Amino acid sequence: MAFDDFIPSGNQAVNPGVYDIENEGIDPEGTLWRALVEAAPWTDKSLVDLGCGAGWWLPKYSDAAELYGVEPDETLLDIARGRDSKAKILHGSAEHIPLADDSVDVVHARFAYFFPHPTYDVSPGLREVARVLRPGGTLVVIDNDTVRGEFAKLLKVSVAAERQGENTYTRQWWTEQGAETRAIMSSWEFQSRSDLESVIRLEFPSEVAENWLAEHPERTGLSYGYLLHIWVKPGA
Repeated sequence: MAFDDFIPSGNQAVNPGVYDIENEGIDPEGTLWRALVEAAPWTDKSLVDLGCGAGWWLPKYSDAAELYGVEPDETLLDIARGRDSKAKILHGSAEHIPLADDSVDVVHARFAYFFPHPTYDVSPGLREVARVLRPGGTLVVIDNDTVRGEFAKLLKVSVAAERQGENTYTRQWWTEQGAETRAIMSSWEFQSRSDLESVIRLEFPSEVAENWLAEHPERTGLSYGYLLHIWVKPGA
């Protein structure tokens, strides 16, 4: 089944193996992870990883009472099911979550669907998340900070920045929905230079990637700013 809100990713769908390397290098100091736990603890609760992709993050939610991975890309579903995780992997999307009304406590969306832009209305996805969340449940959207950090500087010279939207519009949109936005500064750090190179080349156009790598020949990481958009369903 195809979903009308599904656009294949330009990174994980292209090379799931390199995207795993990227995930392994994310947030080595644990700053982002602690912020996620603080925003919406999931121990003994029901959690949905919305747009779970190949499922790399699912084992990290092992202390949830119920865990669901929802993914629209059928080519990634079997990889996600092969992770060492108790998660139930479901074919769905942000606008089509195959779960009952008021059935989960926390939804995480990590660089998936929720990129508000004047030409891209993400309200249908928010309405669908609101449907499956219990009153008082929380949606946490993990987004890129397009202002702070070295990754933001790369975004500014890449076409990806225009597709995702700028911080000003994104922040305003989430504020209008009643959400809180928190800025989190973290980093990427990789086991080897070759790992960094493979990830930068996956994420950015060739000229952007090669220029940055040439300017930073000894680096195995870079600073990375995140935005967490935290929306709580009314009625608790």
